[in-house]
Formats: sequence, structure tokens, C-alpha cells
Amino acid sequence: MKIRVERDVLADAVQWVARSLPNRPSMPILAGLRMQASGNQVLLSSFDYETSAKVVIAADVTEEGVALVSGRLLAEIARSLPAKPVDLVGDDSRMEITCGSARFTLQLLPIAEYPDLPAMPTATGTVEPELFARAVSQVVVAAGRDELLPVFTGVRVEIEGDTLSLLATDRYRMALRELPWSPVGTDAEGAALVPARVLAESAKSMTAGERVSLSLSAGDTGDGLIGFAGEGTNGVREITTRLLDGEFPKVRHLMGIQPNLTVRANTSEIVAAVKRVALVAERNTSLRMVIGEDHLTLEAATGDQAQAVEAVEATVVDETGAGMSMTAAGFNPHYLLDALNALDTPYVNFAFTAPGKPCLLTPLVELDGEPSADYKHVIMLMRLPQ
Repeated sequence: MKIRVERDVLADAVQWVARSLPNRPSMPILAGLRMQASGNQVLLSSFDYETSAKVVIAADVTEEGVALVSGRLLAEIARSLPAKPVDLVGDDSRMEITCGSARFTLQLLPIAEYPDLPAMPTATGTVEPELFARAVSQVVVAAGRDELLPVFTGVRVEIEGDTLSLLATDRYRMALRELPWSPVGTDAEGAALVPARVLAESAKSMTAGERVSLSLSAGDTGDGLIGFAGEGTNGVREITTRLLDGEFPKVRHLMGIQPNLTVRANTSEIVAAVKRVALVAERNTSLRMVIGEDHLTLEAATGDQAQAVEAVEATVVDETGAGMSMTAAGFNPHYLLDALNALDTPYVNFAFTAPGKPCLLTPLVELDGEPSADYKHVIMLMRLPQ
């Protein structure tokens, strides 16, 4: 193999593919990054039997060939190279990397032992990249991090006609985002539980093109596989990953909260106030939201050592007409900030039912307008001390 490629193109592609490499590979060979040079391009790929990543970049190929190198080491080297063209020359056992006066020699891994990457399933539909990336970012904040409960570390992707739904929960909060997309068939329908980390990386890294393609395997064409393809900063990118096993909890009904009390406030004002007050919140204790007639008061404390109080203007509506059903709510401050930061509107609508019951947050474009039905975020309230 003998190729020349621009330094920025190589560094961007290698670092992106290397992100999918396992931190603790079950076999040393899976720490490798595969490079295949042919024609006027180079295909870079990685695979750990769960997730595969591929990117195609333009290059001057003098000699075609295939090589397997240590992915993370190559990523570190590529990132550190000077801003000059990079020459890569490989034989059966070594690869030499030259960029300006910098030169590296890497021992190659045995390419014959490397597994074949899975084939991309048939395309199910396409979605606008920026919209998809934003929707995914709004939902993955509610996905769990505990690998001992894998079903909660995923995002449920639901397809129904021209609507794509994303749903995540870690049992203490839930997020739902619905967005339009273009299915291949008019009767498109299906559901898949996708690892949140892979979904987030896929959506974030494919925003340079016009569309992102989503491919979901059927039972007779693949074994629980989903794929994403789109344009990255440099070159076409593809990711496939195995779906998570297990039944996703039925939490959609929690999104249909009928409030007894609604509170509307400026999103940026309440985010800033929560950040300040949360500075003194003791670990595993709630941030107290006291609801007044025309304002919210946020309170937190660390025993007798520190206390914080801040008021924010709000529009408070008693939906029952029988008097306010609650005057205070307890929030996990981190969950509250995650939900507020996921909104992309000037105002937020809180829908309360009763103390200790779930609270629904929805985005508002105008203070006196209707809440958006596209995004819903539910937070389980914490019990407040009597």
C-alpha cells in the first residue's frame, strides 16, 4: 500500500472510526483499524462484533492494498501531525507514516484474522440531518448509563408512516421526540432498541449532507441490526450496530399528563437560576421549587453550611379552578437542567398533577402559546421533607 492524503482529512476520519473501537477489546485484533486503498480513495473501518464504522475519504493511491493498524495509536499520531500532506507506505508487516519531517513506523496486525464487517441492511427511510441530530440530543439525555440494566441504556426508535419517534428512559425521567421523515414504503412500520451512545454518535457525525439514511433489518435479512449512513465532514460515513435485547418499559402513557397546575417561565432565566442555586445542593437531595402566584422560588441547601434562594418570574395557572393543588415540588437538579437544556424554545411549560407525581416539561415558542407536541420530557419528582 502506498497513498498520500491531506492531514486534516486523515485525522478527522481516523478519529471518527477510532471512537467505535472498544476500550477493552475481547481480542487484541479488535483494537485494529482496517485501511483499504483502491482507485482514488481509502476505506477506513472498525468492528467489535457489536458496532461497525466505515468512512471513505479521497486520497492519491499509488499502490493499492489492505492493512490493519492499531486504531487508537493511529488516531493520536494523525492528530499530532503537522499541517502537511501525509504519506503512508505499508508492506506485509509494517506501515511507515511520513508528514513533513515527522516519521512513524507501526507494526501491522494480522489482517487475515480480522472479522468481516456486517452488510448494511436495506434502507428503510431518510431524515434531514440537522433535525435528526437535534432530536437525538434531546432524547439521549434521559437514557440510562448503568450497563447492568442494558434495556435502559437504549433509545427506542419507532417508525409509523412518515413519523419517526425516539423514546428513552432511565426510570427516573423520560424523553419523547417525534419528527417527520421520508420512509421508503408508504406502510413503513417497526421498532428497534438502539444503544444510545451509538445513536448519538451517528446523528452528530452525519450532518454535512442533505439526508441521513436509516436502515433497519427485518428478521429474514439480518439479526437485530440497524444502520445509519450520511455525509460527514470529510467523506461518506456508515455505522451499523446490533439492537439491544429486552422489552422496553411501557412509559408512553406518562407523556399524556393532564395537569392540575401549569407553570410557564423563561427557559434561559430558569436555567441560570437552577445552575446558581444547585451549587449548594447537597448530594442526593432535591432542589425545591416553591410555586407562587406569579413566580417560582428555587431553594437548595447543604445542611447548615450553605443555602441559596432565587426567584424567577412565571405565569401560574390553576387548571382545576379549585385552588392550587400543590405549592412546592422537589427536583433532582441535574435532571432538571438536562431537561431544560434539551429545549430549543424561549419558554418552558411545567405541567404538575400532585406532589411526588411525574412532572411534564414541554417547549413553548410564545409565553401565551400552545406547548409543542413534538418534544416531551417527564421527570419523577422527589419527595420533599415535611
